[in-house]
Amino acid sequence: MINFLGKIMGSILRYVYMFVSSVLPSEPSVISYYAIAIIITSIIFKLILLPISLNQVKSSRKMSELQPLIKDIQTKYKNDPKTMQVKMQELYKEHKYNPASGCLVLIIQMPIILAFFAVFRDPATYAFTDAEMYANMAKNFLWISNLDLNDPYLWGLPLLAGITTYIQSITMMSANPNADPSTQSTQKIMNIVLPFMIFFAAQGFAAGLALYWVISNIFSIIQQLIVNRSVKKAGGQNK
Repeated sequence: MINFLGKIMGSILRYVYMFVSSVLPSEPSVISYYAIAIIITSIIFKLILLPISLNQVKSSRKMSELQPLIKDIQTKYKNDPKTMQVKMQELYKEHKYNPASGCLVLIIQMPIILAFFAVFRDPATYAFTDAEMYANMAKNFLWISNLDLNDPYLWGLPLLAGITTYIQSITMMSANPNADPSTQSTQKIMNIVLPFMIFFAAQGFAAGLALYWVISNIFSIIQQLIVNRSVKKAGGQNK
């Protein structure tokens, strides 16, 4: 399945590259057509997943809103697990919430994300099947001479990948202020651990994959800030 989806994502990257190279009269010296194609394709990919991402945000916020009620039920029926389970189901039904919806969204996204990673790990296989064409393509991006290779500087894309991952985590966490304290505690730990993991992992990525990760994070941050602002504005109007 990953190979199948990878070929579809690779085709999008190839078509975007062909479009960019046909529209721009000459290739910029500091950023190749390939780099521009990666940036545009990353945005297209996020737009494709936007409905799923918004459903995930909606599910998380709904869970956050229900958290005080869930806590009350857990406290009231802590010695009666069967009744607690029944009351929880009644609560979910009353508020039209499916606790499995968040997991379902992640399950749907995961194969697509893995396929996209496969494309940027091996673009010659999934996107540019003409070996000679791919070998002769310029692949530079600002300070990086070849996006197929690792970023030569730790303060470059690896650091940006770590920083944007941290900011994304913070913006997502701020969207659920009523989350369970244990969940918040776990999230705070992940907010620190995950960016460091991404930073060190990005040092071994092809720079093209790291560039995709940074652009994807920036898109997600902007999306989450817009959602947070809209929800806050709606909450203020309802008071």
